[in-house]
Amino acid sequence: MTAPCSSRKASPYRSESPFSSRCFVGILLVALLLLLPISSDACGEPPRYESMRLPGIPKPSYSPGESVQYECRPGYQPKRPPLPTSAVCQNDGMWSLLQEACTRKQCPNLGDPANGQVDYPNGSILFGSEAHYVCNVGYFLIGPSILYCDISGSTVDWSDTPPICEKILCKPPEKILNGKYTNSHKDIFEYNEVVTYSCDASNGTDQYSLVGESKLVCIGNDKWSSDPPQCKVVKCAYPYVENGMIVSGHGTKFYYKATIVYRCIEGFKLNGSNTIVCGANSTWEPEIPTCIKESTTPSTQPPISSASVSTPPSSQPPISSDSAEARDKRKRGRALAWADCTQGPSVALLTKIPSLLIQLRLWGQVIQDIPVLVMNHHLKMLRV
Repeated sequence: MTAPCSSRKASPYRSESPFSSRCFVGILLVALLLLLPISSDACGEPPRYESMRLPGIPKPSYSPGESVQYECRPGYQPKRPPLPTSAVCQNDGMWSLLQEACTRKQCPNLGDPANGQVDYPNGSILFGSEAHYVCNVGYFLIGPSILYCDISGSTVDWSDTPPICEKILCKPPEKILNGKYTNSHKDIFEYNEVVTYSCDASNGTDQYSLVGESKLVCIGNDKWSSDPPQCKVVKCAYPYVENGMIVSGHGTKFYYKATIVYRCIEGFKLNGSNTIVCGANSTWEPEIPTCIKESTTPSTQPPISSASVSTPPSSQPPISSDSAEARDKRKRGRALAWADCTQGPSVALLTKIPSLLIQLRLWGQVIQDIPVLVMNHHLKMLRV
């Protein structure tokens, strides 16, 4: 059999070559095979751990039998007793598994501040933990309220200096014109201390009204519960309502928070609120209502006729031992009286009783409203 790469007789028309093209392809395939890894069981990058890391940059692949050495990450330290930190690439292409060999470092212990407390939401002071500070009632915090256990060089420490708790104090509140407050001689007020404002007596005809909160409380460091009030004259105009009357709140002057309640006279209805209050801007709140005339509708009740008036039944005279003449006189007297009561004019008078009662009720309302009507007329004359 002839070898595939045996030399052939050279053609007179081409140069002689020691290798044929098929030999060249074979040599190239052999070279490629030599460049491939000897084993397909190589390991990839080593596994990552929470508390450990590899020093430097790991290789993309490792041969079986190769090992890598882990070290603790910053903020961690080796456990006691120590655990293995070296992993080996096994023949099956898998790395030997390791346990977490490092544990978190611990920050210095923090004590409660004076007049306050510190709380650890994570339940520890290990690396990554937090410390939350709060002060007792009547004290406020100076400094950060939260500290973090963080890396500090080769160890761990708290992120800031622990805060302190200082007593809450307030400077004196503002003084007001035409008024004063209690304990105004003091330079410092403690937490929850109260001052009360009041207005001075007015030199004019109208008194001062205290507008705003009369009591202020020290609720924070140099912080009062509200702005100081004002002492000023607040006077609302007379709240005249045509065809209306004041039910409560009568007076000649109406100052701050004066309250008026209205109702309308017969035949009128109220348009608006029946209660108004004198506001801080010397205006009535809400607006003064009006009394508008009610629309009249014809009565659907049938008139009373004389036929509807029933006559009382006759009564029998009592039996007595009088003489026959006396009994006859009494009978004639009763008959005459009964005849008078059953005459036409008397019956007509009975039919008018309901309308007379209605007129009497209306006259009673008018008599009751006379003071208001006189006052309204007097005000109209003053306006003219």
